[in-house]
Order: sequence, then structure tokens, then C-alpha cells
Amino acid sequence: METDRDTGSLHTNPSFHSERTRGAGLRVLVIIQQVFMALFLAGVFTAMPCRSEPVKVPDEIIYKPSPVPDRIILTPVGDPSRMMAVTWRSDTSAPQGYAQIARAEHGPGFVSKALQIPSATTSLSTETGAAIYHSVIFTDLLPETGYVYRVGDGLNWSEWFQFTTASDQSAPFSFIYLGDSQNDIRSLWSRVIRLAFSKAPEARFLLHAGDLVNNWWRDVEWGQWFSAGAWLNGSFPSVVTPGNHEYYRNEGSEASLLTPHWRAQFTLPLNGPPDLEETAYYFDYQGVRIISLDSNRLLRRQAEWLSTVLADNPARWTLVTFHHPIFPSSSNRDYPALRERWLPVLDNYKVDLVLQGHEHCYSRSGQQICQNVAGGTTVQCATSGTVYVTSISGPKMYDLHRMDWMVRAAEDTQLFQIIRIDGNTLSYQAFTAAGDLYDRFDLVKPPDGKPNQLISYPPVMPERLRHPEALIGIW
Repeated sequence: METDRDTGSLHTNPSFHSERTRGAGLRVLVIIQQVFMALFLAGVFTAMPCRSEPVKVPDEIIYKPSPVPDRIILTPVGDPSRMMAVTWRSDTSAPQGYAQIARAEHGPGFVSKALQIPSATTSLSTETGAAIYHSVIFTDLLPETGYVYRVGDGLNWSEWFQFTTASDQSAPFSFIYLGDSQNDIRSLWSRVIRLAFSKAPEARFLLHAGDLVNNWWRDVEWGQWFSAGAWLNGSFPSVVTPGNHEYYRNEGSEASLLTPHWRAQFTLPLNGPPDLEETAYYFDYQGVRIISLDSNRLLRRQAEWLSTVLADNPARWTLVTFHHPIFPSSSNRDYPALRERWLPVLDNYKVDLVLQGHEHCYSRSGQQICQNVAGGTTVQCATSGTVYVTSISGPKMYDLHRMDWMVRAAEDTQLFQIIRIDGNTLSYQAFTAAGDLYDRFDLVKPPDGKPNQLISYPPVMPERLRHPEALIGIW
């Protein structure tokens, strides 16, 4: 700026102002460059590559625990009309977790009325990092009542989930049954569980018959399993039974050990036999007794326990689930020890339906009461008794050898099943991953205590078999 000698006023000299500004700007730029170079040489910055191609995000990053709760899942833990368990995961930044619960309302006013409950915790370190698993058991609930809940550390909360308790009386309901998910869970199994829910949005729980993952130790596979079910897991209870892929053996030992993920992730009933906590258990749901058995170990102990549970059974219907099948779907896959221990108990107490996995194909029997011959190679069956189903929901497929006990079978087919119990009728439907009905039957329970009546429906599509012309084997 200069002073006008004639007027004494100030005016701008454009040339002088521009040169001063340009000089100051160059000095600032030099300083910035020097600071950046010093930081770069110190390792604070690294050169950024020119990204011409996509870069895959590692699974260990995708499924890494954080302060935000994830892997939220409801499970039965006792009387489902008055109790419910929730389990979730977080990182180790806030070791104490909380669940808040309230009666569901028509608007958001429930938030201020929520009861806060501290969680029980357990730690687990995997390839995705150190994590804390939290569990809370909601008690003193009311039957047939909607509840909302969320979980977190007091600052980082999940969304509010909603569930409905069971009736304390016999009442109609449906549930979804899924065989092994196991492989390519995120990419190829997610559609199955989601389509199942779209077909049965009123289902009260989901039942998984083992081999939820392929490698028990890989936390990223468990992450895929939880992300596939996503909000369904937090809204509808999951009934889970362990498969062989949830077990491992220490080197030099023949004993099978349950993956540490199991009891960290699932809070289940503790009413099973000793040493089988949260793998063998039962609960009653609206007139149906549902029993999980662990087909990987301690078969004799479970047979004795099962006899006790079935001898004192007030329920009209009885369903049992375990992983390995009583009747094999191939001549090179057979489990005679399982049949020897458990089949007499299932026959004696007239179990209505057995839901299994493991075979990576589909097979369904008629009503079976069987006399197991020593050695497990011959079975004599009558047309009454228990219906046995083996199913597969994931993409891993095995061959099937058509056996004379099979009423319906399939290879290379992902399926889900919807089962509905209404009074004296149990209705069963199996759907393919494309949503087409594949198998259907009803069981009708006469009031006079006679054997169930099996009502079969004509198939709406041919059997999906690799070699449909193959002869039926006698097993």
C-alpha cells in the first residue's frame, strides 16, 4: 500500500501486492514440501500405489471384532415361553457388556423403560484378533409376548431387535430346518437361509443339523455363517446341534474335542448328560419336545439320557435332531454304532421325526420301526413309526446310492425345510434353493394312541439324481 502525496489517501499498488503474495506462497510451499519429505523419510507416510485393479480385502479384516457388537444370536435356554438367551461378540476395548430389554410397544416409548442387564463373558483369540463373547439370559418373560432388546457396552449399541416368546400351551407354529451349511457359506449358502425365511416369515425358530462351518478353528468361516443369517439370528432363536466339523482331535489323542467357538457363541440348555453341555439338550415348544443329540461322542451315555427324557415326556409330538444319520445315504458311509445305541430308544418311544445332516444329499424315509441286526448290515422295517430325514442346505455335494428305505432322494440340490405342527397334524415341506417344492408329507396323530398316519403327496418334479436309472440297493 502507498500514500497519495496529493490527497494523503491510501491506494493499492497491484504489482507490489502480487509480487509479495507470490513470494509468500512460494515460501509456504517450500516449507510444506520440506515437512512432508521429513515425515516421509521418517516412515510416517508411504507411497500410495496407483490402483488400476481392485484389491481384495482379507477375510481377517472383514470379520475382525470391533467395539460395535456383532454375531448377535438368540437361542433357547429353558422354557421358551418365559426365557430367552442372547449371545454376541465385541473386541476387548470394553470388557463388560450389557443387554437392554423391554416390552414391545407401538412406538419408540419403550426405550426409556428398558431394563439393563450385565453380561457374562468369555474370551477367545483367533486369526481375526482377540474377542469377548457376551451372553445374557432374559428371564421372567411373559408368554406370547413381543419384546425388544439391544446389546452393547453402554456407548456402542446394536440396533433394537424384536422377538416373541412361545405360548405356554399347545399351539400351532412352524420352524425352518437346515442341513449342513459348511462350505462357501457367504457366497452360496446365504441365499438359502434368506429364501427359507421369505417362504416362512412366521417361523418361530431355525434348526441347524450340524456342520455349520467346514473348519472349526477358522473364525472367518464363523463370521460368514453369522453374516449369512444376519438379523434373522437376532430375531428368531436358533437350535443348533454339532457336526463332526465342529470337533477336532489333539495330536496323539483319540478323544474328540468341541471347538471353543461353540460354547462361546451359543448359550443353550444345560439339561443334558454330563460332559455334553450345550450339545445334548432338550426343550418343549408349544406341545412339541425338541431334543438335540451329539452324534460325535458318548453315544451310550446319551442313549440312557434319551430314554429318561422320552419316558417322562408330556408333549404330543417328539422331534430329535443330530448330525450323523441313522440310515446311510451311500453304501460307503454307515454308522452302525449310532444305530445300535440309539435306534432301539427311538423305536421304543415312538419318536415322530428325526432331522439329520452330514450326507450332503437328500433322503427321506417312510415310517420306520426297525430291528437292527448285529453288524449293522441288515435292517427289517415295518411301515409305521419314525420318519427320518437327511438334508443339505450348503453347496458341498456327495453321491447318493438309492436305498430301498428311501421314499424321496436328491443329489446336487440345496434344500431347506419348513415344518408346521398344528394339533394332531405335522406338515413337512422341502424346497430347493430355487424355491420349488421338492418333497411333502403330513403325519396325522390319531387320538387313540395308534401309530401316526403318513399322508404322502405326489411329487411335483422328478427326483434330482445323477443316475436315475440306477437300481435301488437293498440295505
